[in-house]
Amino acid sequence: MPQTNDALPRVRSPRGQAVAIPRFALYGEVATPGQDILHIEDVQSRSRLHHWEIQPHVHQGLYQILWLQRGSAEVVLDEWRASVTGPAAIVVPPGVVHGFVFAPETDGLVLTLSVRFLVEGDFQAVGDAFRSLFSAPGVLHFSTDDGEAQRLSVQLGELAAEFNLPGSADAPVVQWLARAVVWRLARASAQGQREGSEAPPHQALFTRFLLLVEQHFLEHWPLERYASHLGLSTQRLNRLVRAGSGRSALELVHERLTREACRRLIYIAAPAASLALELGFEDPAYFSRFFKRRTGLSPQRWREAQRGPTA
Repeated sequence: MPQTNDALPRVRSPRGQAVAIPRFALYGEVATPGQDILHIEDVQSRSRLHHWEIQPHVHQGLYQILWLQRGSAEVVLDEWRASVTGPAAIVVPPGVVHGFVFAPETDGLVLTLSVRFLVEGDFQAVGDAFRSLFSAPGVLHFSTDDGEAQRLSVQLGELAAEFNLPGSADAPVVQWLARAVVWRLARASAQGQREGSEAPPHQALFTRFLLLVEQHFLEHWPLERYASHLGLSTQRLNRLVRAGSGRSALELVHERLTREACRRLIYIAAPAASLALELGFEDPAYFSRFFKRRTGLSPQRWREAQRGPTA
């Protein structure tokens, strides 16, 4: 558990007390940058343990959607406060202080998406929707007889069911369902169903950086080029990325490149030297050193380890 002493920033909780702001992964869990692509759980599983009150806290590198199906909650999003009744979606970008006091037996789901969800797979197809939805914290309101609210409820229920199947947390169907939820909520946001605070400028810049990484990581852009495209200095870019993810800008770029290397080593039966060239490394030996520094194994050893023992 992170320390919550007087040295940490303080904010008013939904009930009005001044409380320190801890940094968590999921609420109550150790704050480390999210590695998994997504997580989903029902509102009651965590809030009931805390007497229906989730104290103000903040996540780095995690995007959250709280789907309030039935019941109500007193909501804090940075300096913005409101009483929200379901059905509603509460959108929480990284770095936004948020807390809730739920009415007992409130029903809903909490979907948490990591930076990996934003930059991996076929994200470009819904990139604009993601950027729009998480541009600022806020609440999307729906009426109880709204067909879109019913479809969202069904979709999130299916997502939770798929996520909880053994070995399915990273499965494509889970990611497809999550992207569909993001797209539906972004459409509702564009139709004026949203209220909340203004978008912080750093959030939009952080999202733009992640999209640039996905577009250009195979070209091995230097950090100066990323910063220039965003109108920033490299120092400011690093501060921005650390605030959003807990890691440096170069670490995020290298992490994306390493995951792509791992994926190709598993699914493409080509020599590691050939894959090195596809990944933008002119020198296969340098690629091998880079990969070993990141994973602890050479590309060939890592590939063999993933195959497991042969008969």
